Amino acid sequence: MSGPAHPARVGFRCDAGVKSGVGHLVRCVALAEELCARGVGVVFLGEVCGSAWARAQLTERGLPLVPAPREPARLAALACELRLDAVVLDSYDLPAETGAVLRDARFAVLALMDGDPLGQEADLYLDQNLGAERRPFPLPARRLAGARYALLRDSVRGRTRAAPGNGAPPNVLCFFGGTDSGGVAPAWARALNATGRPFRGTVVSPSPFEAGGPITVIPPTDRLPELMAAADLVVTAAGSAIWELLHLGVPTALTWVADNQRIGYDELVGRGAAAGLGRVPSEPAATGTLARLLADPAAREELGRRGSGLVDGRGRERVADALLALC
Repeated sequence: MSGPAHPARVGFRCDAGVKSGVGHLVRCVALAEELCARGVGVVFLGEVCGSAWARAQLTERGLPLVPAPREPARLAALACELRLDAVVLDSYDLPAETGAVLRDARFAVLALMDGDPLGQEADLYLDQNLGAERRPFPLPARRLAGARYALLRDSVRGRTRAAPGNGAPPNVLCFFGGTDSGGVAPAWARALNATGRPFRGTVVSPSPFEAGGPITVIPPTDRLPELMAAADLVVTAAGSAIWELLHLGVPTALTWVADNQRIGYDELVGRGAAAGLGRVPSEPAATGTLARLLADPAAREELGRRGSGLVDGRGRERVADALLALC
């Protein structure tokens, strides 16, 4: 495909909300930042509902959001109206024929996936999950696979981790995406308190609750990268934020909320790059693992050391190169 006579324009088809979470939006924003820095026109196509924080990720960067029809043919018509050259698909809920219809309409298509392309046809696929490069991929199109292609936001790429505290109670950060779609933050706050170990905790939750103990509950915030970099331990799910934590080298204890997160959970825990808590906060094994990490700075730092070399922060540059080569 020959390059466009005008500056390239790329549309991102993704949604964010209380039920679907904000992980798809966050990784698309990271790639959008890279494209904008190269002079590419960017527009988001979809819906952001129930999360002021998620909507702010677009408005604060000047990224327009246009409501998008679900029907593939109408989406292709909208892409034509917006004079797009390429469309990025990042959703588990789109009709399986969406990519094929867009390609038939002469748009280059990049499909983001987490193990399974869900039937989407694309010119280029991206699976940024750790170890994805070792998993079979039967489709003929090119796939960018593995943490080498992890998409990180500017606010993470330009940050370094603070030095761990010397003898003070560990600073623990606990969050589960921008919406806590599984509603698990209160249960993990209780698990931390149940360890009986000294710590200072911050739990990010869109719904206020009384955590008790040394825990402060705050709403979703743009300060999250700063809080991650200052943490001695992060308790979170194996979603899109894990690549940011690996890049920063922050010791992390993982659970999973959505089934698609199990791939990253198993890979990271299996490599010893994160501690595994299982899925149920009330299990004695989860409380025991947390208690051990809170009491053992060396064990925490070993997790951070093993994870820190896995994500170099340049993944979005590689993805942008491959995408723009299609335009």
